[in-house]
Amino acid sequence: MKHLKTSDTGFESAFRALLGRAATAPAVSDVVREIIADVQARGDAAVVDYTNKFDRVNLTAGALRITAEEIASATAGIPAALRGALELAAARIETFHRAQLPADFAFTDEAGGRLGLRWGPLDAVGLYVPGGKASYPSSVLMNAIPAKVAGVPRIAVCVPAPGGVLNPLVLAAASLAGVTEIYRIGGAQAIAALAYGTASIAPVDRITGPGNAFVAEAKRQVFGRVGIDSIAGPSEVLIIADAGQDPAHLALDLLAQAEHDEEAQAILITDSPALAGAVAQAVEAALAGLPRAKIAGESWARHGAIIEVAGWDEAAALANRIAPEHLQIMVADPSYLFGQIRHAGAIFLGPHTPEAIGDYVAGPNHVLPTMGTARFASGLSVYDFLKRTTWVALDEAALAAIGPAAVALAESESLTAHARSVAVRLGQ
Repeated sequence: MKHLKTSDTGFESAFRALLGRAATAPAVSDVVREIIADVQARGDAAVVDYTNKFDRVNLTAGALRITAEEIASATAGIPAALRGALELAAARIETFHRAQLPADFAFTDEAGGRLGLRWGPLDAVGLYVPGGKASYPSSVLMNAIPAKVAGVPRIAVCVPAPGGVLNPLVLAAASLAGVTEIYRIGGAQAIAALAYGTASIAPVDRITGPGNAFVAEAKRQVFGRVGIDSIAGPSEVLIIADAGQDPAHLALDLLAQAEHDEEAQAILITDSPALAGAVAQAVEAALAGLPRAKIAGESWARHGAIIEVAGWDEAAALANRIAPEHLQIMVADPSYLFGQIRHAGAIFLGPHTPEAIGDYVAGPNHVLPTMGTARFASGLSVYDFLKRTTWVALDEAALAAIGPAAVALAESESLTAHARSVAVRLGQ
């Protein structure tokens, strides 16, 4: 863990090194390219071969899709309290995303032309749900519910089932979100199948959801054929905290990100040297009781940091340079700092709002920009599953009013057919 102070000589270079971290990932582009090409060429047969090899199963093409009976059987034994938690999360996520739905608009301009914009859902989307180190029913809800709210008529989910084991909560979350098309496949072969289609899996228009290095690279390679949400990097959190915060609480907030992955990053910024020291000690104490202590400990050791600043303006400036996926503002009155932040995927205000609540039941989406991309990107939303189409309707008078300008501009670009297309309607 790095302990930095803005007052120290060499802070700027140390801070830039912190920002310049690169997740160590295997060079997988060639392997992924081969898998995608194979799925394009052999369809179901390739998907089955890779799935049987990587997930240690013995499937046939007819068994790729999880049946309604399997879903019902797998989810029947979920405890009522856990099912209730899923239902609460689903309801809150739906409420927040339904509030995002945009409205069409239309107006008549000064020339008499009628102009407008309308929104419409994508025809089909594919959602990827990890099934390796951990399975995340919360990711199903966060990806599927915005698509459902947007009105997407077909939602296909791919989730790997290593050893043939299906995660009941993932299936229950899919059912809650209205998804019935679920395939027990993962990896680059799943992304290829969603993008290009096979005999068993129809192609989609956009693919969303996190995955390992092979999944991320596959999404990169199929982009253009389909839309994607993003190329997600490791999870990250930045916490800005004052001296009045509980070090034990902050330590757990930091470790909540660190336990995701060895490449995750957790950073604390504070104006209190005493709090900085207390949090460092609290992190070490909390690590001892975590089942994923090895993962969290490596993340904290390699990518964690505590930064001491002289004041909140300095903290806000650093936060905007980091542009974190998650930002917790844990100060007595977070309103000033909140107003200074321009770049963050999601912001959590006050000591009773840990980022972990946003992963599950707060309502806003937890699929967020990472690795500083919050400078130009936003979290997953209803808009990712909608298209906007503009329209124009001119009568003779409206065309007469604006058409000559179009003719002049087209002629200036030497696009004669463009100019004549308008001019002929003007009687020229």
